Amino acid sequence: MGKRAAEDSNKPAKKRFKNVSKLIDPNTSGIYATCPRRKESSCRQELMNLLSDKIPEYFDLSKTNEDDEDEDDEKKELSIEDKIKLELEELKDIKDSKKELLQPIELDVECLIFIKTRKPIDPELLVHKICKESYETGQKTTRYTQRLMPIMDTCTIGGDEPLDKIRELAKKVLARHFHNEKDQKPIKFAIQVSKRNFNQLQSDGIIKAVAEAVGQNHGHSVDLKTYEKLIIVECYKNSVGIGVADDFLKFSRFNLQQIYEKQQDEKK
Repeated sequence: MGKRAAEDSNKPAKKRFKNVSKLIDPNTSGIYATCPRRKESSCRQELMNLLSDKIPEYFDLSKTNEDDEDEDDEKKELSIEDKIKLELEELKDIKDSKKELLQPIELDVECLIFIKTRKPIDPELLVHKICKESYETGQKTTRYTQRLMPIMDTCTIGGDEPLDKIRELAKKVLARHFHNEKDQKPIKFAIQVSKRNFNQLQSDGIIKAVAEAVGQNHGHSVDLKTYEKLIIVECYKNSVGIGVADDFLKFSRFNLQQIYEKQQDEKK
């Protein structure tokens, strides 16, 4: 028993992130995640750790090109020892910056968490890469985190014409997927609306508003079974967030647990 305690004491301590409890502000990007009941805190902690490890791999967290050019000129005049010291300090700065790029928000609902992200993080790209990596490696990286849902932007519902706000939000989020000026191909899509502590609007009205934002100019069509892109609409209290998922069906509806289980079954 004493030996095990000694071994455990040598293990690196898990990172702890401060939870911030508040409503989701408009113009927020981030990731919703589902989890088992009463495991919200554990899910939030492990997902923060996973995202903190992955964002340096997937995104360029360095400074602006202009700053980099000035620093390169200064580095040429430094000794080898000073260059190594400077590079170590830069790595520490990038590590510290991850706390600002990711912010956990404690929601007043069971089985759901939200991690707010900041640029240069792209939630759609981040979630897709995590699911793809899990799919290709068959490795289990989380214990409590289940489905991931990327949100590129949000709006607050209130006042007059709430559907107009959703329509404008959808136009902004969907533009890069459905309205490229050059070589835009017809896309089969579906719309998924999830509502939690949200009763301001009916799902049918939300779906219609989002579909109008997609439009028919490029031959896009609804296909509920073999869609290429899924438009995710997450409604929580007075917040509506929208994101787009590619390979949603291929990657087990972005459920990390199901991706792992499917890969294990295929190995048998």
